[in-house]
Amino acid sequence: MTTPSVAVIGAGFGGLAAVIELKKLGYDDIVVFEKGNDVGGVWRENTYPGAACDVPSPFYSFSFEPNPRWPRRFSQQPAILQYMRDVADKYDVRSHIRFNTEVDGAAYVDADRKWEITLSTGEVVRADVLVSAVGQLSRPAFAPIPGREKFQGVEMHSALWKHDVDLTGKRVGVIGTGASAIQFIPEVQKEAAHLTVFQRSAPYVIPRPDTEFSNLHHRVFTLLPATQLVERGTWYGVVEALSIAWVYSKPLAAVVKAWSKRHMKSQTKAKPGLFDKVWPDYPIGCKRILFSSDYLPALAQPNVDLVTDRISEITEKGIRTADGVEHEFDVLIWGTGFKATEFLAPMTITGVGGHKLEDAWQSGAHAYYGMTVPDFPNLVIMYGPNTNTGGGSIIYFLEAQAHYLGKLVQNMAERGGPLAVRADVERKFDEKIQGLLGGSVWSQCTSWYRQSDGRITNNWPLLGYEYKAQAKFNPADYEVVNS
Repeated sequence: MTTPSVAVIGAGFGGLAAVIELKKLGYDDIVVFEKGNDVGGVWRENTYPGAACDVPSPFYSFSFEPNPRWPRRFSQQPAILQYMRDVADKYDVRSHIRFNTEVDGAAYVDADRKWEITLSTGEVVRADVLVSAVGQLSRPAFAPIPGREKFQGVEMHSALWKHDVDLTGKRVGVIGTGASAIQFIPEVQKEAAHLTVFQRSAPYVIPRPDTEFSNLHHRVFTLLPATQLVERGTWYGVVEALSIAWVYSKPLAAVVKAWSKRHMKSQTKAKPGLFDKVWPDYPIGCKRILFSSDYLPALAQPNVDLVTDRISEITEKGIRTADGVEHEFDVLIWGTGFKATEFLAPMTITGVGGHKLEDAWQSGAHAYYGMTVPDFPNLVIMYGPNTNTGGGSIIYFLEAQAHYLGKLVQNMAERGGPLAVRADVERKFDEKIQGLLGGSVWSQCTSWYRQSDGRITNNWPLLGYEYKAQAKFNPADYEVVNS
């Protein structure tokens, strides 16, 4: 198997990283299945007003492809999507992509040691290596609130924004106060006659040190590339410092908490009692801390109410809360995130001997460095279990994973057969990771990082550089499958 064929599912940042790394190594028999009509993943799908990244662009980008012309430090969705399009063009990724092509499932065929990928059209494609790059944030989630089907107004999810809906003069209700909601709420507030935000759990908020990059910035970044490295390195240090606070340093966490409290108090003083509603009641770092300088001022506007009473049900006219009050709306917006713990769903993935991945993950998703699973040879997962970062840039992790993928494919070709991670190796790794997570700050509240039983399936428990340093491909961790 000197020239293995590779199938990649998804053309977001993970899929781009995988294809580019394999092409650099000389592999060209690559096909990418993308359900959408363009590259971009979440940055193609999430077009809600104010959509932007909460990691500074110089760090939220590929290290091998810096962009001297970012419009802002915290760039918005159109600029990030354009960056991904430009990267796909420059590295000839598009020639490998089959757009508007969804994958229903994939099965490892023992007899000829290949993957059979079934498309939604019924077509079956075969490949030696299967790479899942669907990510953790690709399937919108709706809170399990009774009566959703009753609502007679317009409803939408932040990831499925209806741009033909004019919010001007409308009564709008928003469920959720997570990373997406705090970006679109200030924009909705400007248009709506009245906005009611339903908060289940308040986020910690710190200032967003955004700035517009001028033509002078662009010229300096272009003529002196080292300045971009300084900007990238500075922000790498800032976000790693946040991770250090959560993982290693309670005193540093206390400093960040005090900084957040000062920021949140100053931004809510215009509306008496608001700070008490928005100040979190869980340890800082347990949920992702959010960068914003306009969310809290939006809540303080006269046309906005923040409701912290539990939602009992959705009604024909709006939302009824536990205190019996019915809040009436013309438009209802769900800012309730994604089905982050349901990795690879709804695809059906079948490994050696007919073993289903959903059965292997019945108690929670787990994989060796988030990438490989016993009994699933030559299956590599990008942004898989326990590879999310509580404070940094996922692209940093994806580059490490793409490098790992390249080494695995090279070793597979040399050894002449499909590789599966040894069960004992993966089990010891998972025990170590869960042991670290069990005593972490993320175990101290409910969040999208955790399952209902408390198992943390999403986050990496240490620092970003520790993942990159540890996630090195070792042939001894793998065995050739000769079924």
